[in-house]
Amino acid sequence: MKYSQFCPIAKATEVLGDRWTLLIVREALMGATRFSEFQRGLGSISTAVLTERLRSMADNGLLVRRSLTGKRGYEYFPTPGCKELLPIIVSLGDWGMRWAKDNLVEEDYDVELLMLYLERSIVREMLPGPQTILQFEFSDLKQFRNWWLVASETNVEVCEKNPGLDVDVYFNSTVRTMTDVWLGHRTYRDAIKAEELTIVGDKALTKTVSRWLACSLFSSPAEGQPVN
Repeated sequence: MKYSQFCPIAKATEVLGDRWTLLIVREALMGATRFSEFQRGLGSISTAVLTERLRSMADNGLLVRRSLTGKRGYEYFPTPGCKELLPIIVSLGDWGMRWAKDNLVEEDYDVELLMLYLERSIVREMLPGPQTILQFEFSDLKQFRNWWLVASETNVEVCEKNPGLDVDVYFNSTVRTMTDVWLGHRTYRDAIKAEELTIVGDKALTKTVSRWLACSLFSSPAEGQPVN
């Protein structure tokens, strides 16, 4: 879209104003590099639209596109110009927490997106030992009710099927409750006190969950406190 104005806000909007573009920036800044990773984080975006947006963002200097060695497809990496958008994305999220959170409706609470964010939020260096297994049971779901996070020293993986490993910490809640806690709309302590969240397991982990399962960038600083 061209506004035919010299105003820098108009020129910036020409680059960033298309639907999905800012969310693709969000994904790139959160570590997505491959098409499938962007698609996973964006949910309902079509393949054609994502392909077009990634191409356009590379043409506009927001992403660098590189061929995968020995494979079909590309990887996408944020340019310095894209990285400079981080404080703007954070400020936009802060604004959304204050002024748009009341617009959340039930269908916005997506379990796959929640698990992706929880996967990204694990602070591995705060977990003891070489591997930690987390199980999440969402009482409001009939299908895909149980999910697992397998956190090793080098990566974190979401599992839709039981990995057959001993669980260190078990979470039980609704998708909405766990999402609201991650977003900082509620504290762990309040959700547990209301009997809407149960966390069971190794006490060394359950009492310090906020330290190794980080909340959203836009959550309240109080969420960094241990659960007592």
